Amino acid sequence: MVHPRVDVIFPCLNEEGSLPWIMSRLPEGYRAIVVDNGSTDRSAEVAREHGAVVVSESRRGFGSAAHTGLLAASAPIVAFCDADSSMDPADLPLVVDPVERGDVDLMLGRRRPTSARSWPLHARAANLALSFLIRRRAHVDIHDLGPMRAGHRERLLALDLQDRRSGYPLEMVLRAKAEGWRIEETDTPYTERVGRSKVTGTLKGTVVAIQDMSRLLREVRRP
Repeated sequence: MVHPRVDVIFPCLNEEGSLPWIMSRLPEGYRAIVVDNGSTDRSAEVAREHGAVVVSESRRGFGSAAHTGLLAASAPIVAFCDADSSMDPADLPLVVDPVERGDVDLMLGRRRPTSARSWPLHARAANLALSFLIRRRAHVDIHDLGPMRAGHRERLLALDLQDRRSGYPLEMVLRAKAEGWRIEETDTPYTERVGRSKVTGTLKGTVVAIQDMSRLLREVRRP
């Protein structure tokens, strides 16, 4: 693929089991950028074998991996997606198409679990509380800070995002709101992941994510 329409960033830590399926589900015109965030398995090799661009980021953290992918992208539209098979890349047009049409500046995928095991109860409760705080403090009408999202590459870079841990997705929304972006969300199916989540799959990971995001919300200026 010489000139992809969309670059899709997949932060990756030990996801060799899910990558073949993930790569096979990309729509035409979409290019995968897999950011290896210190994997100890064959994630990088598997991703390359299935046609992905692979870049490495040694600094651990979701934000570190996601931002490295953004810097490596060259397509006009950039999307983000988890690499654990919890989201189907075939659904990416749900968040990409409205951005390409110019209807919205940042489109978020609102996760809709397909089974009771898709989304751990503690993670779902934390997301509900966080979404409420985002609506209340930042006045962004969203109900999920989901990992599937899309925006224009140059405008995303201009946001100058600084968080390199779990707060990166929230910082993107908050800075986009401050810049007057049109932010919307659309339903996206959410299934049981392959392996355990590095962020919300454990209580410790959930607590760290809440701490990172709470700090960002405290910095929001009330109107």
